Amino acid sequence: MSATAPITLEMPKKPNIPTAVCGMLPPALEAEILAAKLPKFRAKQLSEWVWDKFAGAYDEMTNLPKELRVLLAEELPITPLALVKTTQSGDDTRKFLFRLADGNLIESVLISAPGRLTACVSSQVGCALACSFCASGLQGLVRNLAPSEITGQIQMLQSIQKERISNIVYMGMGEPFANFDNVLESVAILNHSKCAGIGARKITISTSGLVPGILKLIRDPRQVRLSISLHAATDEIRNRIMPINQRYPIAELMRACRKYQADTGRMITFEYILLDGITCTQEQADALARLLRGIRCTVNLIPYNTVEGLPYRRPPLPAQKSFLHTLMDARVRATLRMEKGHDISAACGQLRLQNLESLPSDS
Repeated sequence: MSATAPITLEMPKKPNIPTAVCGMLPPALEAEILAAKLPKFRAKQLSEWVWDKFAGAYDEMTNLPKELRVLLAEELPITPLALVKTTQSGDDTRKFLFRLADGNLIESVLISAPGRLTACVSSQVGCALACSFCASGLQGLVRNLAPSEITGQIQMLQSIQKERISNIVYMGMGEPFANFDNVLESVAILNHSKCAGIGARKITISTSGLVPGILKLIRDPRQVRLSISLHAATDEIRNRIMPINQRYPIAELMRACRKYQADTGRMITFEYILLDGITCTQEQADALARLLRGIRCTVNLIPYNTVEGLPYRRPPLPAQKSFLHTLMDARVRATLRMEKGHDISAACGQLRLQNLESLPSDS
């Protein structure tokens, strides 16, 4: 299948997004509180309730006067998101559908594992990159998410779970580096010790190969992790399934990766989807091993997760294992990813706004 949809990264007019507690660093929240003629300590109280006590509503903030809670609920929402629907997987993965203030919808995923609670967050409504195997790009790009709409996903998930999230991956709907400034602002909030307090090394930003974003990330002082959605080892195959490769082909992408590693000293993760007979072949395995020679990295092999309406198939398990062993024999660190959330369309490449006509209009 050949991907022919154009890549359009230009954005429409910025929507009117309400100011929210979850979208502000402490100095900005203090300024907001002082502008409302409230004492400065109220900002600290708000931040503690929202980020440390996982409050999802002002009614939970019992050390604030009732009149103040009513005023703040009207003037300064905790988050610009509203929960529409939660879907539970058989493996404890959960998918959440959120409505934004302008009526658009996004999805987030919460993945539980022993000693770890990982949130997969979206950075855009839809996606412009049109990767032919991915559900998120089927609707095209609607708009970028504001920082508060990104951090709001974490705030909402923690308030629902009543538990601190340990890891964040920017691997939901959208291309994070096409929304670079807002994504990095959200990282600053989530990383701040008086906000979510999530360590930079526990935050991973994924890109499908926007080289300028990789080079800009080198200059960011926070030690966030970089993940590259590579998914093919040759331009011939990558051009077919990922149109972004026509703008930034593999050689240019790998030069950026090598510079990133040389300048930061950080390991890179490469995500690689296994499509039967296309990316999961012996030729592609050999090419990938050659491509990654000399790069300190981990390869996550992702068996294709079914998307309704797309023609791809998951390779049989022996083919998956053969691909893995080719990389391991070449001393490339690789893992075959355990499937999570496939039964609720929450796995990699499956996030997509489906069946929305059945949702109640006031939910």
